[in-house]
Amino acid sequence: MDKLTCDFFGNILDSPIIAAINDINKIQNVIDSPCKISFLLTGDILNIEEAVNLLKKNDKLVFVHIDLIGGISKDITALKYINNVVKPDGIITTKSNIIKAAKDLDIFTIQRLFILDSLALTTGINSIKSIRPDAVEILPGIMPKIIREVSRETRIPVIAGGLIRDKADVIDCLNAGAMGISTSNEGVWYM
Repeated sequence: MDKLTCDFFGNILDSPIIAAINDINKIQNVIDSPCKISFLLTGDILNIEEAVNLLKKNDKLVFVHIDLIGGISKDITALKYINNVVKPDGIITTKSNIIKAAKDLDIFTIQRLFILDSLALTTGINSIKSIRPDAVEILPGIMPKIIREVSRETRIPVIAGGLIRDKADVIDCLNAGAMGISTSNEGVWYM
């Protein structure tokens, strides 16, 4: 296991709440928080490198959601740019082809899945089994039965995200097998 993988899993086991940043102006709030891992869900080609550098300078692991970065296409060239220039600790994407390419470049990958119905669940599980990302983020995260099923079926670490509002949601997700919780709810960052 490489150092980044050890750092990611060590940090998430120590502090399972992940700060999801959906407003570039809230980076200082993440820096001031006890969260050790951040998911950058916003930004554009003009500010993403500075945002990543600032978070890393303040000892936060940073995973960029490549699908949500403005001014960057969702292809292999963009992935190489993010990896070689922006230099996050890893990427998040919903796109299987980007996960495959990132794995070929030895980039830590988190596959984001929106579980909207039974078909999305089945398709998602099959995709995870085939592509084998380093971790998977399930949205919405308030579905303990689904977290349990994905964890059991894929044996890939699960992160629950979306609609996490309070301590009970966090506990339910962790008890269902989620390794971590990603949320933009700053109140949850301090639990």
